[in-house]
Amino acid sequence: MFGNPEQIAAAMRQFADMLSAPQSAGPVNWDMAKNIARHAVVAEGDPSVMEGERRQIVDALSLADLWLNQVTTLPSGVTSPQAWSRSEWIEKTVPIWQKLCDPIAARMVETMGGSLGSAGLPAEAQAMAGPLMGMLKQMGGMMVGSQIGQALGTLAREVVGTTDIGLPLSDAAALLPGGIASFSEGLELPADEIRLYLALREAAHHRLFQHVPWLRAHLLGAVEEYAKGIKVDVSALEEQLRGLDVSNPEQLQQALTGGALLKPEETERQKAALARLETMLALVEGWVATVVDQAAEGKLPGAAALAETVRRRRASGGPAERTFGTLVGLELRPRRLREAAALWQAVEAARGLEGRDAVWGHPDLMPRADDLDDPESFVRGGVELDLSALDAERPPSAEKPESPEKPASPERPEDSEGDDR
Repeated sequence: MFGNPEQIAAAMRQFADMLSAPQSAGPVNWDMAKNIARHAVVAEGDPSVMEGERRQIVDALSLADLWLNQVTTLPSGVTSPQAWSRSEWIEKTVPIWQKLCDPIAARMVETMGGSLGSAGLPAEAQAMAGPLMGMLKQMGGMMVGSQIGQALGTLAREVVGTTDIGLPLSDAAALLPGGIASFSEGLELPADEIRLYLALREAAHHRLFQHVPWLRAHLLGAVEEYAKGIKVDVSALEEQLRGLDVSNPEQLQQALTGGALLKPEETERQKAALARLETMLALVEGWVATVVDQAAEGKLPGAAALAETVRRRRASGGPAERTFGTLVGLELRPRRLREAAALWQAVEAARGLEGRDAVWGHPDLMPRADDLDDPESFVRGGVELDLSALDAERPPSAEKPESPEKPASPERPEDSEGDDR
């Protein structure tokens, strides 16, 4: 009659969290989201990090950072290596998730409140329902917060550090013993070797995020740009809300964790922003893979197998990528990691370590999406070569010096149009 007792208990616990959480100033009730995420990881088991585990991870991150000194000119980004439980990962990464999720959630909550409030109400009734609209928007924020909390709880059981999704979730380099144990399942390699390889990846990411000043803002800004042009499919959202059966715990759980409620309709603007974000994330991941492979060569016998495991996990759009899509409404497809790694290797072969890492000096120097298809063209290119090419293409009339009394030819509309042709 009452269904599965465990499902009912979980639904009642989420409902209690929604009622007890204080009203949030933003579109998402993050206190409630954190509580739901913590409940999710505790239900699966989340032991505290023991001192021995903490020491192993700190030592691995410190050693990995020393190895990276030999393969990159970027200075260390590991200042205070840490070991976290899954609950600590949730608590310490929520500020970044808030920056990522709030722009999209704000549009979704606004739409949910308007859709729920206007359904079936005449115009006069809608005009008198101002307080009701506010309450419905608050309920929409709770629904979105509940979904985000479930997604964070799922992601916390899968990540191994702070950089799994390619975005900087924390200023501190940290690894999760529980995440490393899950990653190691099925791998016939020594535990310390797996731990050290993952530490290399974590430390390499933090070198980029700490010492490339524009990178963090560039990546987070790309997500914000994606959110600005969101167009919500109101009819589909109304259909989702209309079809929910509040007495069915399984249906509620599926709606809150499946991403159906927080999924905007993708427009051309979103597709363009997503393409730029994917290219930059591929370049980050390709650079990390390149320096990690070089640092591990001759030191970790299983490095090649571990690198392939990571590539497959990233290229197949693993749980972390799918959960990220649930959280911020966009899917990351890291399918061009091999091309990005090949590009960095080609740049290093032509310009050396310093020349390769100098590309990160300014966003205008970074490769574009088409450069991933033709790395040699990017390697051959440069400011000097581009200027020479422009000189070579300049028409003969432009090479003759103009008389000071005469205006330059580009000021004449007919000449400008002729030059353009």
